[in-house]
Amino acid sequence: MGAPMRRRAIVNARPFDSARGVVGAASTIVIDGDRIAAVTAEPVTVGDAECIDAGGRVVLPGLIDAHVHVIASSHDLVSLALQTPSLVVAESSRILRDMLHRGFTTVRDAAGADFGLQEAVQRGLFEGPRLFIAGFPISQTGGHADMRPKGVRTREMFCSCAGLGLIGAIADGVGEVRRAVREQVRNGANQIKIMAGGGISSPTDPLEGTQFSLDELRAACEEAESANLYAMAHAYSPRAVTRAVQSGVRSIEHGNLIDEATARVMKAHGAYLVPTLSTYAALADEGQRLGWSAAMLDKLDRVAARGIESVRIAMAEGVPVVFGTDLLGHMHHRQNGEFDLRLQAMTPVQALQGATIEAARLMRQQGQIGELVPGAWADLLVVDGDPTAELSMLTRPDTGIRLLMQAGRTVRSSL
Repeated sequence: MGAPMRRRAIVNARPFDSARGVVGAASTIVIDGDRIAAVTAEPVTVGDAECIDAGGRVVLPGLIDAHVHVIASSHDLVSLALQTPSLVVAESSRILRDMLHRGFTTVRDAAGADFGLQEAVQRGLFEGPRLFIAGFPISQTGGHADMRPKGVRTREMFCSCAGLGLIGAIADGVGEVRRAVREQVRNGANQIKIMAGGGISSPTDPLEGTQFSLDELRAACEEAESANLYAMAHAYSPRAVTRAVQSGVRSIEHGNLIDEATARVMKAHGAYLVPTLSTYAALADEGQRLGWSAAMLDKLDRVAARGIESVRIAMAEGVPVVFGTDLLGHMHHRQNGEFDLRLQAMTPVQALQGATIEAARLMRQQGQIGELVPGAWADLLVVDGDPTAELSMLTRPDTGIRLLMQAGRTVRSSL
């Protein structure tokens, strides 16, 4: 992949201030190695730096998708779990590369990827976004990540390497939950994924059901915080979301069925919402063709119908809404379409902040990603048009993104 340039300067650039939600005056962005050294509208001498002329275009921080599954090369999660890990990794390398080229310089994997994939990206063996991993999702018996068909009584139906796979770490009781979380921490997790309610794609759990006792949920959050990590929870219903947040969960994934009272609880506890609208749009188009059962399609209809409304409710109550997609298999190409879906409930600036500064705050990475500030990783996009007015340059990233840089390295450029 080549080493990053020692020093670069992007001149005639209009930087997007993600914290304030405004585009600044014509500026120079100075990059030293893999970090931003300065962003200034004042005349600056850049000496021996390589100059890149942005031509007066807007410069955005690299995008962040806070809910991906980079190993999900198939929508059939059971078949995926039975695939050899080497093939899963080979397919993941393509998924990672495509995400980066769509403008996502950082992603939070919501279970499935392990430390080996993370290391492969860090070493430059794979081209892909900076990867924050959860390892195995923590699931109760019969929970959303318990993919065993009815009638299978042994826990050891699936085998996998250190932490690669979407099949859950099945844990029942406070002691087992603590141990399951500690195993993910031991294997390098950056966040802990808990299944706190029913799901669409799982065979045995009701959508509105709650999963794990309050003691189990609290134990999982306590173990995460003990390791200076945090918990993210899959949950749809008001009851499941409320229980998770009151137990210490930092981010609610999906949350399609929330109401105003639930959103107020989330706000009071400082929780984030990570809606994943594009996966429901994709599955609505393709669920029947993929052979989903009538019960699964019924669950899908119920959450898809409420997705945008949940975003509106969260926004109205002041809950930070972060960009996430949750796409599987051949549906990954719809990733940037999430922006269009969100514009039904928020402004372009709010959607941009969800994919930059709000995602960074959720992940406790302020000053590192999601902002064009000195000391941050030099992840940036030079784009055509005005992204504070409309986002077509991001929904069509092949042409709309004119320069894509990650950690000071030019990934691609058509300037």
